[in-house]
Amino acid sequence: MTAELTAQVCVVGGGPAGLTLAMELAKRSVSVVVLEQSGHFNRSFRGESVSPDSVWLLDQLGLLGRLEGSYAQMHHMEIIDSGSTVMRTDFSDFRYPHPYPVELPQPALLSALAEAGSEYPGFTLRQGATAVGLLREHGESGPVTGVRARTPEGEVRVRAALTVAADGRFSKVREMSRLPYEKLPLDRDVIWLRLPFPAEWDANTYRIRIRGGEHGLFIPTHPDSVRVGLNIPKGGLRDLRAQGLGALHQRLDRLAPELSGAVREVVTSWSETSMLDIFTTVVPKWSTPGLVLMGDAAHTLTPILGQGVNHAIIDAVTLAPLVRDAFAAGGGSAQLQRAADEFQSTREEAVRLSRGLQLRQEKLFALDGRIGGAFRRSLYRGVSASHALQERVLARAYFQVQKPGPIVARKITERPTTV
Repeated sequence: MTAELTAQVCVVGGGPAGLTLAMELAKRSVSVVVLEQSGHFNRSFRGESVSPDSVWLLDQLGLLGRLEGSYAQMHHMEIIDSGSTVMRTDFSDFRYPHPYPVELPQPALLSALAEAGSEYPGFTLRQGATAVGLLREHGESGPVTGVRARTPEGEVRVRAALTVAADGRFSKVREMSRLPYEKLPLDRDVIWLRLPFPAEWDANTYRIRIRGGEHGLFIPTHPDSVRVGLNIPKGGLRDLRAQGLGALHQRLDRLAPELSGAVREVVTSWSETSMLDIFTTVVPKWSTPGLVLMGDAAHTLTPILGQGVNHAIIDAVTLAPLVRDAFAAGGGSAQLQRAADEFQSTREEAVRLSRGLQLRQEKLFALDGRIGGAFRRSLYRGVSASHALQERVLARAYFQVQKPGPIVARKITERPTTV
């Protein structure tokens, strides 16, 4: 039996992008159905970094108070190359209302967004619903008019004037839409693992460790662990696994000997790790009649500086008022297409700047050899010594939305319990 739902907007994907958009649409009296493949929010995510702009937006949206106690605030970023500190950033030096990034487990963020959305009558969240097809008018080439989804209870059809693909970097809706895109693989992949937080580290610092052509990201994770991302050559997982688990342990020994004991105690099989395929996706056109892409579905970014969640939330607060205005103007295909076009034109340059910054950092990380390493260290030391240079580099990633002004964010210092 097929169930039928009708809404003004159908959002595919209940991550930060989709739920923020749905909440903001429902707040504006636009009816919305969210289809989320997972049946719950209690999942392990890599993308827990929330940039200062998004922290500010969550505050503006009235959500930061709901999340009190669920996140760790980051005060510094430190890069150590070949055993020497070559760059250290103090986020309190940036004169913005919310200068600090935070580490926020996505189950807490998604639960808060879903709870806030459910306070509006036009908000419907269907979990355990996997999009399997697009509904179209006049056959396969016609405008999108909704989504077919598979659920444990049977098929659901959601008919909507606008469908929004917020289903991530491997977007199925993007594939079904047949919108052209280019996937640009980078030269590395990342092995992720989670370890107990070491007693000798403070809990409010992002750490990047580089030695030769190897580097690792070390991200404090609320409440008491550290996420570790170790670079490997693109497609190099098979070769690394062939060397045995000891090769992974030794790689961490070289980058962060403080974690040598923990990695041997915790990572006793490859199942304790996961691999992230690093690529960026360029989509020339983010929409087709009846459908618009947002978040990673429209512009996949890399893990550098935690930009995925940041751009997802900014996308949502940009798109929601445009869609509301389109429905207020009649909600026809022409009005909705103009909203989609304006959304892309508003957001495209900011995404381009973040992608460019990330790709430059990827090239710096990949430098090896005596000359390459010396150049990288010299460059980082120069940036570290100049607040103006730090502002120029980091503001492009962290402060695209906020305007300079008095700092209103309270500095939160938390020491995680070590295990």
